[in-house]
Amino acid sequence: QLQLVESGGGSVQAGGSLTLSCEAPRSVFSIPSMAWYRQAPGKDRELVASRSTSRGTDYADFVKGRFTISVDNARNMVYLQMSSLTPDDTAVYYCNPTLIRLGRPPVYAWGQGIQVTVSS
Repeated sequence: QLQLVESGGGSVQAGGSLTLSCEAPRSVFSIPSMAWYRQAPGKDRELVASRSTSRGTDYADFVKGRFTISVDNARNMVYLQMSSLTPDDTAVYYCNPTLIRLGRPPVYAWGQGIQVTVSS
């Protein structure tokens, strides 16, 4: 089972910024598509942003202009840059990349989740 390591979460004041990172194992050859989801207490998990080589990037309306999803295939890293944070952005964030290893079928992996707390 491929394990992802998320980092970069924490607590921040409203208006602040954070960058979440999601590291895939070295055995991964490429990450052709990825997404970030979040889940706030008492709410369903929701899609925040997605990116793929075929469809480009897409963002939920509530983060457009504030969040940026990106990938560094050389380092097997996926990022979510977040700015102008508000208390409504408080949630556990999950990365969800598609991982390609040579000679193996794609794996749709999930990070362990990382807490982001925004105070007013």
